[in-house]
Amino acid sequence: MTDPRPPATARPYDPTMPSPSTRTNRRAVYDELRRRVVGLELGPGAPLSENELAAELGVSRTPVREALIMLAQDGLVQVFPKVGSFVSRVDERSVADAQFLRESVELASLGDVPAVPDATVVAELRANLARQELAERDAEEFFRLDEQFHQGLLRLAHHEGTWPAVVAAKAHLDRARRLGLQEHSLHLFTDQHTRVLDALLDGGAEAARPLMRAHLRTVFDDIARVRERSPELFAPTAGPPTRRNIAVWE
Repeated sequence: MTDPRPPATARPYDPTMPSPSTRTNRRAVYDELRRRVVGLELGPGAPLSENELAAELGVSRTPVREALIMLAQDGLVQVFPKVGSFVSRVDERSVADAQFLRESVELASLGDVPAVPDATVVAELRANLARQELAERDAEEFFRLDEQFHQGLLRLAHHEGTWPAVVAAKAHLDRARRLGLQEHSLHLFTDQHTRVLDALLDGGAEAARPLMRAHLRTVFDDIARVRERSPELFAPTAGPPTRRNIAVWE
């Protein structure tokens, strides 16, 4: 039987279209560089060399260049013609916007925690708090547990599906939070988490919301302290840096 469909025609070769392998490399490089920037392995203001990054990551310069463009679109990298690419310094307006989004989602979700919460999720949150106590000297592990705790509260309210959107929006906030962890004994945050959970389980959303709001807004006081000590980490009102042996911001 003759196939009535017209024969498939090959798509003309377009040299401007990236190959699948190039797109994969670009995404992998983007993910890795974003992780380093948000995790402060590449600190605010750090210069970025396409050649050095390509050599280190074992790729060509093309996916590195494309990844830097994507990071610039995220506001995490700044590219200055004839000067170079640099990790963006912490922008307080972007932090405030991300904080507003996160606070809106998390405070609203507390009102949807059922009167009889899921016992399994509550047990997971208690176990998470116990692990936080053991991570006092490991800021990055504590940060991971902190993320899990807040995600668990959303799961308790059956709103865990909102977490990826919150994560995607808070890269600038997470850099500020990591800087803030250096300002405190981590026990402070474990204690705040514990009080939020206890208030939620004992008194419901109305009891927990003020504690959660104060906890989430700790970052603003931290920013003020870090800025006073290290103003070079924060976005200026002036122009681009000057590339010498190290980045020098005017």
